[in-house]
Formats: sequence, C-alpha cells, structure tokens
Amino acid sequence: MNSDKEKNNLENDINLADDLTIIEGELLELSDADVVEIDDGVKTEISPKKSEAIGFPKTEDHRPKTANQTHYLQYIVLPFVFLTVTLLGGLRIGAANSDILFYKPALVCLIFGAILLVLFFRASLLELSGWINEQFSTAKNFANGLLLFTIWTASTQVFNSLIPEQGLPFWIVSFCFLWTLWTNLFAEFDTKRLLQSLGGLFGLAFVVKYLILINLIPETSQSWLDVLSLKNITQETFAYLLDLPDFAGGTGYIQFFMLAFYLIGLFLLKPRTD
Repeated sequence: MNSDKEKNNLENDINLADDLTIIEGELLELSDADVVEIDDGVKTEISPKKSEAIGFPKTEDHRPKTANQTHYLQYIVLPFVFLTVTLLGGLRIGAANSDILFYKPALVCLIFGAILLVLFFRASLLELSGWINEQFSTAKNFANGLLLFTIWTASTQVFNSLIPEQGLPFWIVSFCFLWTLWTNLFAEFDTKRLLQSLGGLFGLAFVVKYLILINLIPETSQSWLDVLSLKNITQETFAYLLDLPDFAGGTGYIQFFMLAFYLIGLFLLKPRTD
C-alpha cells in the first residue's frame, strides 16, 4: 500500500517538473557597484532597493576612505600649517615691555621665497603638472593655486624669521642665503637631499640669530656701573656696531616651533594632487 502511494507521488512530481518552464540564464555574483557588466558586453543596472527586495543582503562598504583622508590633509591640514607659519614668522616679543611686535618681510625675503618654490619644483618635491593642469576642474586648480600661495608666503616668513632685522648681520646672512639658493638652482637635487639641505641651512641660521647674536645684546635695564664692566662694554660695542634690536627670549621659542611646523608641512606635501 505504501509502495503504491510513493509511486503515485513520484509520478506527480515528474509531471509537475515537466510542466515547469525552463529559464536559461547566467549566474551573476553580487557586486558593490550599481552597474554589473556581463560577458557579452551588456551592462545591467541594479538598484540597491531592488537587490534588497529580491533577497540580497545589504552590504556595507568597509574600504578605507583614503581619498577623503588625502583631501582633508591636502586642503585643510596643510593650509592651516602654512598659514600658521605665515602668522608666526613675523612675530617678535620686545625685551623692554614684552610688547608683541610684527615685522613685515623685507623685499629680499619675498625673492628668496620665490626661489625656494622653484627649488621645490626642480627637486620634484612638487610637480607642476600634478598641481595645475587643464584636465582638472576650475575649483581644483583654484584650490591648488591657493595652497601654492600659502607655501610661498610661509617660505617668505621663514626667511623673515631667520634673517636679522637690520644692520650688518642682515646683509651678511642675506648674502649667505642668496649664495646657497642660487647654487642649489644649478645643482642636482632630489627630494630627500633638498629637505636635508634646507633643514641644515635653516637650523644653522636659527642658531646664529637666536643663540649667538641675541646674546651679544646687553640688557636694557642696567646701571651705568654695570655698563662700565668689561663684559657689558663688549656687548654694548657689538650692539652698536651690529645695530641689533632687543627681543625677549620667548621670541626664540616661537620661531623654533614655527620652523618645526614649516618642515613638517614640507614633509606632508605630495608631489601630485591627481
């Protein structure tokens, strides 16, 4: 009896299978993209809502947002760094009353900043076609141009910070910078050697100005007996001959962090923005 029922059920299943319509197709793998391309070249668009409706689970994108991170670094962090350098490069603290002074850059500092920007392109620290290009959108070219402008202003203020403000030291240090930059324009440089050269050059100039020359200036509040001492007579002589302004010791701390910010900004620069 049971065998007859099983035989009847099997015949019914066979008849039902014969009545089913056979659909020939290709098995597609679920993709994160909205458009799927089949081997014959036909592109089929799949809506996320439809894919969920037919039973496909909703997938989350766990890929790292490297493009967004690059844009944040390129157009938010770097402008902030170079604008900070531009602001702090001309900042001085007076020794007499701790007044906050702001020294504008001399014309020679603007020229040195432009030469340094040319060196960046020549040493492949920056590639011009990767920053200003007709294939980029107008907004991208404009943003890149503004960033290059901030790099130039920061470079100008670095020279403004490291070159003495007036007197004979101004011309001596300016000539040393001019000689070094002009020689580097015709030397074979790569990015690593350029950053090493700039670090050594700026470090030496910082030591000369804020550790050597600043100690040659006597204190302003001295009695005439202190001035008559041998040490203070020597300091007064140097101050008179070199015509050095008197700044507080906090100026050196500010300019040290300014220079460190500038070198960090150069390290974070990318040769291309495409």
